[in-house]
Amino acid sequence: PISGVSLSAQPPGGQVALGDCLVLSCAVASGTGPLSFSWHRGGSAAPLGIGPRHELHVGDEDSGHYQCRATNGGSVAESPSLHVTVL
Repeated sequence: PISGVSLSAQPPGGQVALGDCLVLSCAVASGTGPLSFSWHRGGSAAPLGIGPRHELHVGDEDSGHYQCRATNGGSVAESPSLHVTVL
């Protein structure tokens, strides 16, 4: 099973100025097999993007909670959510 899914943001803390770029990165502490990642906002099932990195050019509507979901086909694990604030 997958465990220890973590999410980091650049700039750190998820506070980003309007029009700037926010880079979200997802990492897994343990898990086997080919891992795939998807990005979700506000608990939505529809992914914003796939892959271990997600880049956003931040607009007015981009504030909210973001999460990364990792799967290896057999199990799924989610990162804690990160609150993104547009300044």
